[in-house]
Amino acid sequence: MSYIKHKSDESMEDYLETILKLSRNKGNVRSIDIVNELGFTKASVSVAMKGLREKRLITMEETGYIYLTEEGLKRAETVLERHNLLSEWLIRLGVSEETAVIDACRIEHDISEETFEILKKHCTKK
Repeated sequence: MSYIKHKSDESMEDYLETILKLSRNKGNVRSIDIVNELGFTKASVSVAMKGLREKRLITMEETGYIYLTEEGLKRAETVLERHNLLSEWLIRLGVSEETAVIDACRIEHDISEETFEILKKHCTKK
């Protein structure tokens, strides 16, 4: 079974991952925090937040604070786990940290669940 993600899926995952990271570091997250973190325009982030709300992956309060829904949190945690494990694995293989982080971001969207689970088991063996 092959499933190819669209760029919009990857973008959505990147936004969810960023919201999760920011919420863990800052507590409350607003669109401007995402703009500053990712370097995107306010308009681009606004459009993305609208799309995430429509998919019920985030909620936004009138104050502008953004919260992940249960499904949004689940997806964000999956992407972040993949990113962290892949980055660490590539660094252990000898890839520079900067390159490992960039490559992990690319791989995290395309790796199958089966391959990731096997890699995770292999990487967590003592």
